[in-house]
Amino acid sequence: MKNAGERSSGIRGTRDEREPKGRGGRGERRENTVFPYRTGETRGEDGGDGGKTQFSRTGRGRRGGRTEEAAGKHSFPLRGRGIRGGRTGETAGYVEKEPRGCGDGVISYREHTLYIEQVLKIKTKDNEVIPFVLNAPQKKLMEVIARQESEEKPVRIIILKARQMGFSTLTEALIFQRTAMYFNVDSLIVAHREDSAKNLFMMSKLFYDELPEEAKPLLKASTSYELRFENPTNDTAEKQCEPGLRSRIRCVSAGGKGIGRSFTLKNMHISEYAFWEGDKKTTLAALLQAVPNHPDTMVIIESTANGYDDFKELWDAAERGESDFEPVFFGWHEMRDYRMSVVPGTEWTADELAIKAAYNLDDEQLQWRRWCIKNNCGGDERMFRQEYPASADEAFLTTGTGVFDNELIARLRQNAPAPIKKGWFEYDYDGLKITNIRWVDNNAGFIHVYDLPKPGYPYVLGGDTAGEGSDYFTGQVLENTTGKQVCKLRNKYGEAEYARQMYCLGMHYNTALIGIEANYSTYPIMELERLRYPKQYVRESIDTFTHKVKKSFGFMTTSATRPVIIAELVKIIQESAELVVDYDTLGEMLTFVYNEHRRPEAMEGEHDDLVMSLAIAHYIRGQQTMYVTPPPAAKVKWSKSMWEDYNRASREDRKRLIQEWGVPER
Repeated sequence: MKNAGERSSGIRGTRDEREPKGRGGRGERRENTVFPYRTGETRGEDGGDGGKTQFSRTGRGRRGGRTEEAAGKHSFPLRGRGIRGGRTGETAGYVEKEPRGCGDGVISYREHTLYIEQVLKIKTKDNEVIPFVLNAPQKKLMEVIARQESEEKPVRIIILKARQMGFSTLTEALIFQRTAMYFNVDSLIVAHREDSAKNLFMMSKLFYDELPEEAKPLLKASTSYELRFENPTNDTAEKQCEPGLRSRIRCVSAGGKGIGRSFTLKNMHISEYAFWEGDKKTTLAALLQAVPNHPDTMVIIESTANGYDDFKELWDAAERGESDFEPVFFGWHEMRDYRMSVVPGTEWTADELAIKAAYNLDDEQLQWRRWCIKNNCGGDERMFRQEYPASADEAFLTTGTGVFDNELIARLRQNAPAPIKKGWFEYDYDGLKITNIRWVDNNAGFIHVYDLPKPGYPYVLGGDTAGEGSDYFTGQVLENTTGKQVCKLRNKYGEAEYARQMYCLGMHYNTALIGIEANYSTYPIMELERLRYPKQYVRESIDTFTHKVKKSFGFMTTSATRPVIIAELVKIIQESAELVVDYDTLGEMLTFVYNEHRRPEAMEGEHDDLVMSLAIAHYIRGQQTMYVTPPPAAKVKWSKSMWEDYNRASREDRKRLIQEWGVPER
């Protein structure tokens, strides 16, 4: 056992007989004191009769203290998040081992919830101060946090939110809990505006003001928007004996210079990031450097959508698994409160019925949606979709600039099927020809298959090469009797490998007609010709020397052809949107917009390779058959007498005999 005052992983024992006096009793020994708050049954808590929930006296920031172990009681010792070890020593003023949290070494979902719901209070829209009770979206966020902590990972979450979900309130509560209960913790809250920073600070201040007196850590008067949990005394001896937590919460606006640069932070809340002004990408990068990649740290980025900006890029990266941030979204229809009684005889529009089917809504939810659009959104459905999105894509929809029907595209993307397999092709290559083509299954594969090739069916394969403003080589396979998308290729590799993968993909789909864009490089087209691929799209062009019409392989995108293929693709989406099934392709359609000159193109920073290769694939369909070719009939061996009868028969009788006996071997 360690002596009083000896450090144990940074936690000192409380002083035994030398507590400072004269501070209204604050210096008195209270190692055995616990304070009850909202006693009653503890959710999910095992124990004896009464089931009271109690919290250990934390000594106003004193280090140490003991946790009551009585049956049926749950106590919160003052400790550091994620500390491992046994229970607090039984002897007052001594720490036998490092205290652990809730018996499993980490702060549990139950512990977070107990503290928030049984200790913290919030202010309602009616200016009532009430206990904080988690709603459904907040519980969803808590579950994500608890899972990351149970996996001993740093908490890293990005939240795309609708209005009135309570994510900001819960984040402030978590920041407060992780700061006001722990030693030497710096936490930072960064809002998009000064008034927002003030509001978030007042929320944290209310948390502190409404704490039960026994739970309040020492608070030093702070300037600006800051809560500093340390002993405010000027008495050096007293401060050395009882320093307090030496932790703090600061609320700042994103416009401040050098915010977060001079601190090592444990917790950070990035609020309404999509609405930050200035070079927010650089500002965020600097802030993130201040948070170590350690399991006891937390960074939460939350925002409503504001078009396609850096927040959208962060969100997309999280959805693709390209960052450690886990995306959390909660659609408006998942909120239990968003419903209203339906007036008998109410009729729904075609759009409302489509939305009802897409998101499995009931009539009371549709009624609330209709009311909210009319009363809260000025009758603007686009504003409703941005403020109360049903899906992440819907949240980011732009107003009036999309080339395609973005509302429809968002619904299609929400329900896009997963590929039935992913992978690529391997093959033998001797420098002249490709042989022994074989498929390799791999979940990281750049070819996504939605339908396998069917015998006798015709296919087309449109391609777009990496070139000016593009990083990707792409290919889109269509089943040509219907025009349905059945396969997608998308990768960053050299032209030679692209040509060979397109060769293999075309052969795999029944020798599909291949049409590759010829604008920036004709190498893939020439490589397919050298490999003797049997079926490439042929275009007519004028020979610049002879001025005669000549035929060339590949599709040329020009000022004349580009509007045509895009208009055709827009028409296909309007009439038969179900033909496009790939999630990434639909994503590019969402960011395919008219620029200031009304030229359709990808938004700045986005791509349109998949859109263009799909448009090319649809355009070249006319050079491929559009019917299913039945397999050739099996031939049979005729007897001598059968041949004699056949030779004596008339033309009509011969056809009848072939139908009866089968096609003869010759």
